[in-house]
Amino acid sequence: MAEENNLRMRVSEVFRVFLWLGLTSFGGPVAHLGYFRAEFVERRRWLSEAAYADLVALCQFLPGPASSQVGFALGLMRAGPWGAAMAWLAFTLPSAIVLVLFAFGATVLDGPIVSRIIHGLKIVAVAIVAHAVWGMARNLCPDKTRTGIALLAVFTVLLVSGPLGQVGAIVFGGLAGFLLCREAVTATPSETLHFAVSRSVGVIALGLFAGLLIGLPLLAGSAVWLDIADAFYRSGALVFGGGHVVLPLLQAEVVESGWITPDAFLTGYGAAQAVPGPLFTFAAYLGVLLPGINGLVGALVALLAIFIPGFLLLVGVLPFWNRFRQWGSAQALMRGANAAVVGILGAALYQPVWTSAIIGPYEFALALSGFLLLSVWKLPAWAVVIVMALGGLLIPV
Repeated sequence: MAEENNLRMRVSEVFRVFLWLGLTSFGGPVAHLGYFRAEFVERRRWLSEAAYADLVALCQFLPGPASSQVGFALGLMRAGPWGAAMAWLAFTLPSAIVLVLFAFGATVLDGPIVSRIIHGLKIVAVAIVAHAVWGMARNLCPDKTRTGIALLAVFTVLLVSGPLGQVGAIVFGGLAGFLLCREAVTATPSETLHFAVSRSVGVIALGLFAGLLIGLPLLAGSAVWLDIADAFYRSGALVFGGGHVVLPLLQAEVVESGWITPDAFLTGYGAAQAVPGPLFTFAAYLGVLLPGINGLVGALVALLAIFIPGFLLLVGVLPFWNRFRQWGSAQALMRGANAAVVGILGAALYQPVWTSAIIGPYEFALALSGFLLLSVWKLPAWAVVIVMALGGLLIPV
């Protein structure tokens, strides 16, 4: 009974924490990783910096929404399958509700005051990501070799745009670590990540991922909801890095097919960038507008279909993760990959986070203030979000 009560408390804790993050995590997937690091590594100490970086590297490498996969894994680690489900639900629900309302004609994002607040929330992403890059660099790039790997990853991502650059940076970083970081290898990893997933469950999850990817196209055409599930599942299964990378895939599925007009698509995409939480909730907006199905049902089918493949892949890989991390060669490889993750975040700090938010000296001063509030005054991320949103009201026209 005591163990059952403890599990309920953990599940409740996971839901509360991720609901707050879902309400306050503005700035896209890279900023979300910064929020997660501040909350679960620095504040709550659910896992170490190195373990968190390992998890980020894995989720960056797998197809799917990387930040949501990290959140799903953190919930799974803390409170088992129910914790994983509550982490996803709580983190996703706020932005999904707003975008569904927007699709039904709500104008909650109109007006100059709201526009200024939204711009302030973009600036807070600069502070959050810069703080994350600085903290991770100190821990994961402590020597010249790993600093060089991170710098190489920055150039790789900036020169090779899209998911190819991100995956390439992690692959090259892992190879560089395998060759150059062996002197740092220890007998065992500093921390073992515990996930309530058996090997048999992992194999079943991988089988379901492949079966749905192959089977849904065969079933498409027999019902509208299966057509929607096929289109959004395929988009979620074939995108690396998540976030903005999914845009061309979704456009091909819903615009080029004639389901949704280009103007409606771009309007919803703009709204999706202005709300907190995962950008994949853009699928809920699109689901409302799809023809031949009730708007709420379409939103639910599209939302589930786009997230499920990434989660199935993650569950399939996690049972084998700790054993992989125990190998000496794997540790060297992961040290290089973790340094590359720092470089990827550093590149993202510039593009798109910095370039979309810092357009003048006032924005720079506001972002610097946010960074100092996080790093020197040690304010929680949610407090900095409020300060930056209010600061956005003072942005000169």
